[in-house]
Amino acid sequence: MTANLRTVGPVMLVGAGKMGMALARGWLDAGLAPTNLVLVDPAPGEAAKDLAEDYGLTIHAEAVGLTPNVLVLAVKPQIIGDVMEGLKQAVGPQTLVLSIAAGISIATLSAGLETGRVVRTMPNTPAQIGKGVTGAVAGPGVDADDRAVADALLAAAGQVSWFDAESDLDAVTAVSGSGPAYVFNLVEALAAAGVAQGLSDHVAMQLARQTVIGAAALMEADPAPASVLRQNVTSPNGTTAAALSVLMADDGLAPLMARAVDAARQRSEELGRA
Repeated sequence: MTANLRTVGPVMLVGAGKMGMALARGWLDAGLAPTNLVLVDPAPGEAAKDLAEDYGLTIHAEAVGLTPNVLVLAVKPQIIGDVMEGLKQAVGPQTLVLSIAAGISIATLSAGLETGRVVRTMPNTPAQIGKGVTGAVAGPGVDADDRAVADALLAAAGQVSWFDAESDLDAVTAVSGSGPAYVFNLVEALAAAGVAQGLSDHVAMQLARQTVIGAAALMEADPAPASVLRQNVTSPNGTTAAALSVLMADDGLAPLMARAVDAARQRSEELGRA
């Protein structure tokens, strides 16, 4: 079953930050009518104001006077309690709730908004350019039609992976939700290593950035496993092999990444208990 964004709505987006705006632009580009999108944020930034101007939207300070078909929560998990308290009157029997608040459980969302029609998700920042990946779990009150609507909204920002167990979303958060920051830090580290070898700051960063951009594009174009792509770059006893002997050592990148992802997963679980 599929849903068409041209027939979905009204959609109320609460939280006009970077992720919220990335989703909103994706929806509008995919066919959601501007008249079917309601933005709610008491302190919108420039990106939200620009989007509103581009599409003739109004940004509301609070959710009043409208019961949407879809309510999307794109707010920080630390303020979700206060936000839900102000949204109860906006949730009706026809309202599907879609949350991207990290670590906030379906049970907490259902209790706070007094509805069982909740989909909990975790997108990542490449959604801003339609290259995101989102993990999603449907609550017990979500039917096939609801899931199709949620899938259509999420797919406007990139790939969507559905999970049966809500606990999997803590791992999704740790891998793909936070993952772009790991890649950006890799670029920083690679550039710093280049500077240590005598390159200028500008050249080292240019080489590091474009190397990651090119490698990502190659991975997107070639369906081979990452291990095979790695092997394709590696000549026996060559320079790449020398570097990989360090990165793939027992104390190299793999155990470091495992600790990093585990720390992110634990923090996601903590946010859910807070």
